[in-house]
Amino acid sequence: MTDALDPAALDPADMREQYRTAVFLEADLAAEPMDQFDRWFKEVAGSGVIHEPNAMIVSTASPDGRPSSRTVLLKHYDERGFVFFTNYGSRKGMELDTNPHLSLLFPWHPVARQVIVTGVASRVGRDETAAYFRTRPHGSQLGAWASEQSSVIASRAELLARFEELAARYPEGEQVPVPPHWGGFRVAPETVEFWQGHENRLHDRLRYVRQDASWRVERLSP
Repeated sequence: MTDALDPAALDPADMREQYRTAVFLEADLAAEPMDQFDRWFKEVAGSGVIHEPNAMIVSTASPDGRPSSRTVLLKHYDERGFVFFTNYGSRKGMELDTNPHLSLLFPWHPVARQVIVTGVASRVGRDETAAYFRTRPHGSQLGAWASEQSSVIASRAELLARFEELAARYPEGEQVPVPPHWGGFRVAPETVEFWQGHENRLHDRLRYVRQDASWRVERLSP
């Protein structure tokens, strides 16, 4: 019988792909990084080939430099930066409260593109959090109360029991209060890199770097 996990058949060293895309030049860039992000995001979202194009990998670090990463959904962006929502008591929430520096990565592999952001996170206002919370499905609103994100839990049954208790307290159609421990972070970018894959690993990497009130663009070697 052939072993389904035969390393000869699943050798990561043999897994490679040649990216064949259009050249990405400095002349193609918008003047501001958030405008360039808007261009790429709309192209990717409109292509239909990326599942959840707003999914991004958020990497934080503890005060002593121990990193952690997870996938989070981008919920808003504008000239001020990128916004996502979370439980403030989660690992990422507590790490950002003590060390607000973080990175975001949008891994748009099917179109051979990535956007890599470094910046500083700060909490959004409660009015902004409440406005977004009201747009969430009823079940997701209850979930924000039911889950003490990142904490150890005895079983899934315990989590579901919490949810059912909340569902009985706040049935469909009744307003769920915004949890005080839940809200948004806005990431003000300091650098934004636009990565376009090419053949022979000769990728285009164009990075905006903040300089006071303006931006410098530099090309990075792949």
